[in-house]
Amino acid sequence: MKNRILPPTYFMVFLLLSIGFHFIFPIRRLIFNPYTYLGIIPIVLGIILNIWSDQLLKKRKTTVKPFEKPTSLETSGPFKISRHPMYFGMILVLLGVSIAFGSLITFIFPVIFTIITERVFIPIEEENLEKAFGKKYFDYKSKVRKWL
Repeated sequence: MKNRILPPTYFMVFLLLSIGFHFIFPIRRLIFNPYTYLGIIPIVLGIILNIWSDQLLKKRKTTVKPFEKPTSLETSGPFKISRHPMYFGMILVLLGVSIAFGSLITFIFPVIFTIITERVFIPIEEENLEKAFGKKYFDYKSKVRKWL
């Protein structure tokens, strides 16, 4: 399991693809200036969400990697409103980039990233959390939504 591709790698690939496709295949603009500047808001929020979540998990000395067994259940900060704030933050950044560029082709990458996290990472991560924390995680899961 050590050689698995982690979510930040997918995120970076899709970020670079989004930028590249915008310039190579700009198909059609959906959003024009000055509205493209609104993309800065989800980009900044996504970055803050990722840094904040990462710091909380590191403070608890638990893993951020979905394939590893967690040692602590974090339920504070952004984890109070989303079970997966780091994925949500990455999606916000990708969506913000799409808004900032305004071209149709860039909006495919936040969608693909969301599908990958939903199908590949979240099931494994939630299974690990269920095994590690049992009822405590099920109680948390019943109170906090997956995304927002």
